[in-house]
Amino acid sequence: MQILTSAVKGFLMGAADIVPGVSGGTIALVLGIYERLLKFVSDCAKVLESGLKFDIAEFKKRIAGLDFAFGIPLALGVVTAVVSLAALIEGYMETQPERLAGFFFGLVVGSIYLAWRMFKQTEVSIAAKAGVAGVVGVVAFGVLGFQPAPAEDPALWIYLISGMISICAMILPGISGSFVLLMLGMYAAVLGAIHDRDLAVIAVFGLGAIIGLAVFSRILKKLLDAHHDLVLAAMVGLMIGSFRVLWPFPYGVGVISDVAGESVSGTALDAPTEDWPMVLVLGVVGLVLVLSVSFIADRTK
Repeated sequence: MQILTSAVKGFLMGAADIVPGVSGGTIALVLGIYERLLKFVSDCAKVLESGLKFDIAEFKKRIAGLDFAFGIPLALGVVTAVVSLAALIEGYMETQPERLAGFFFGLVVGSIYLAWRMFKQTEVSIAAKAGVAGVVGVVAFGVLGFQPAPAEDPALWIYLISGMISICAMILPGISGSFVLLMLGMYAAVLGAIHDRDLAVIAVFGLGAIIGLAVFSRILKKLLDAHHDLVLAAMVGLMIGSFRVLWPFPYGVGVISDVAGESVSGTALDAPTEDWPMVLVLGVVGLVLVLSVSFIADRTK
């Protein structure tokens, strides 16, 4: 029963991770397994560290101490969700890019609210946090202007870097790993590789994720311990800046997908098309979904 429960929880986390705006870390928090997840990730990083040092005795000791009954079914659940839902989302990227973009827009709006609520109200003033979020948001908005289209046929090393960066967001409540891929222009490429079962790309991306967990997870933990509110403010700023590419017109999100192989033209301020009512409805649905997750989390603390 414990194995089955872990697999189901992993599936829910994977389903959240594959859409920009909802964090798998948030779902883990709601399900009451976040601390256990962080411990498992930390233990795995220590196993990798001892393996790289060729410390066989320590490697065996740390392998034996891993919570396999929790970690393996959880990972299988995540993988199952990602693989099974990739085709569905990729299909909508091609056929309904504007509506999908509107849905993602609502998800990110809700995630900004959720991340802002996670501030610990330390000695860092509201003005300082708002200032950090604003500066990062403006910078991100400007930088994303140089990425008007999704990456086409990216090199393997780009998948490696993308895996290293996005995995860190996937284990943090409030920010989505898929959202980070969206900002990098790699969302469509990674999703396509998963759907097409491109094992070489998946392996390289997975390797990047492992390296990211081993290296960045500790750095992120130290930063969160020392500067929790400012780090969260920077994440909020990134999400605010992402609105440049999440505006759902003229053809959905430029960095999600081209339409019928054509280049996406226009700017974030282009006028909406005749489909705007449905786009608006889906945006509200995305916002309500994230707020519902927050509500459940508040009730199950």
